[in-house]
Amino acid sequence: MSNGLPTTVRDPALPGRVEIYEVGPRDGLQNEKTVVPVAAKAEFLDRLADAGLRTLEATSFVHPRWVPQLADAADLLAVLDRRAGLDYPVLTPNERGLDRAIEAGCDHVAVFASATETFAKRNLNRTLDEQFAMFEPTVTRAVREGLRVRAYVSMVFGDPWEGGVDPDQAAAVGARLMEMGCDQLSLGDTIGVATPAHVGAVLDACVARGVGTDRLAVHFHDTYGQALSNTLAALRYGVTTVDASAGGLGGCPYAGSATGNLATEDLVWMLDGLGVDHGVDLAKLVDTSVWMAGHLGRPSPSRVVTALAEPA
Repeated sequence: MSNGLPTTVRDPALPGRVEIYEVGPRDGLQNEKTVVPVAAKAEFLDRLADAGLRTLEATSFVHPRWVPQLADAADLLAVLDRRAGLDYPVLTPNERGLDRAIEAGCDHVAVFASATETFAKRNLNRTLDEQFAMFEPTVTRAVREGLRVRAYVSMVFGDPWEGGVDPDQAAAVGARLMEMGCDQLSLGDTIGVATPAHVGAVLDACVARGVGTDRLAVHFHDTYGQALSNTLAALRYGVTTVDASAGGLGGCPYAGSATGNLATEDLVWMLDGLGVDHGVDLAKLVDTSVWMAGHLGRPSPSRVVTALAEPA
């Protein structure tokens, strides 16, 4: 190691560049009990942009009763300096959320679905099949209004109530969302149970249903320490968009066993070592996560942040 960076050994089997889809400001903070002020959230996004991240999921227009941390979505976007050339997607679970996103001047939104019956009922109060009727008006209108739409699918690799999930079932849910008009599908390992061969099986199922790797993203949680190995498996398959959360923030408010997302710093360290371009300044990113950890009153769970942070 030199200057806080790993030795680079290029793996020619991997993509030359990976787009990091930073979810810390939304998915990372949504489950935090310490309420972060609007000014701090805006500064968090600015610091992440300064570190070189170009896709920053800013917030969610979900009902504040369900996610109190993000009740200030409109206030945040009103004060946020949305820089030219950067992407600030927001989560819009329904048409009312889409209305608010459009009012706030957003041009990139996301919807979230479930790969399993039980989670659909618990999280969306719909059956697995009924959930599509809930999303279709939102997706159709967003596309008509010229917005880009991302589709998240949760519980792709396992469900705490149902156990394992058939890869074809997960792929079928994703394919239906893409057929509605979504332009990207993020495959979520919500409870962190995936392993590398399982990742390959799900990607095979998606491709078999016509969703190519150019439209896929992966979203791993590190419950069992598998997030990086699963990410590497996806990269070897040809996926080039990876969701990650600065400092490893996050979980799922509706799945108690879900722990933090893949830490962006841990991902960047691995990509640096593999010679894969990503455009992120690791030192600035570490400083940002240390700063946010101070607001939350606890240390970052990221191994790389722990290793590189200046001692107090």
